[in-house]
Amino acid sequence: MNKSLRILRLLFGLFLFALGSVIVMKGNLGFGPWEVFQAGLTNYLPLTIGQATVLVSVIIVGLIILLKEKIGIGTLANMILIGFFMDFILWTDVLPKASGWPSGLGMLMLGLFTTALGSYFYISSGFGAGPRDSLMVSIRRRTGLPIGVCRSSLECSVALVGWLLGGPLGMGTVVTAFGLGVFVQLIFRLFSFETTTIHHENLRETFKA
Repeated sequence: MNKSLRILRLLFGLFLFALGSVIVMKGNLGFGPWEVFQAGLTNYLPLTIGQATVLVSVIIVGLIILLKEKIGIGTLANMILIGFFMDFILWTDVLPKASGWPSGLGMLMLGLFTTALGSYFYISSGFGAGPRDSLMVSIRRRTGLPIGVCRSSLECSVALVGWLLGGPLGMGTVVTAFGLGVFVQLIFRLFSFETTTIHHENLRETFKA
């Protein structure tokens, strides 16, 4: 696959990830774990949820550098663009808010599927996993646990911190914390995709090619 197609794959995946996150929020059953955390930060900082997403991503990038995971243009694009896409989608107000449990649950499931699909596209572009997914991959490398277990562990941890910060935790948060890992694992198996075998280019490799 040439570089132009890989970049389109990356950008498409990032947009899908942001769209899935907003769909979960619009399900009105509680934000996803990372969004609970980031919404909690907005209670203390003059930021939109998208801007808080960028701030958290910057901090995580610093952590994954310490964990010796590769940083690529995909990592940096994730750090900036997901928050931007989230704010843009929310600004357009094209997604309706669920008015009850049935529609809310349907939007929740659709949001999880969309987010997991977005993860597949941008990780498989090979430009470096996003900050949160780099943490997920790093945990898998070090523990050997299934990718879904690694993801769910991260989701539960940030949901707890977000709740302590006053973020909007609800039934949807709990479902997302456990369900997103399941969706990620199913999507990756569907595409026979193993995160630890893909070669992620670092910045030097990308700009040298």
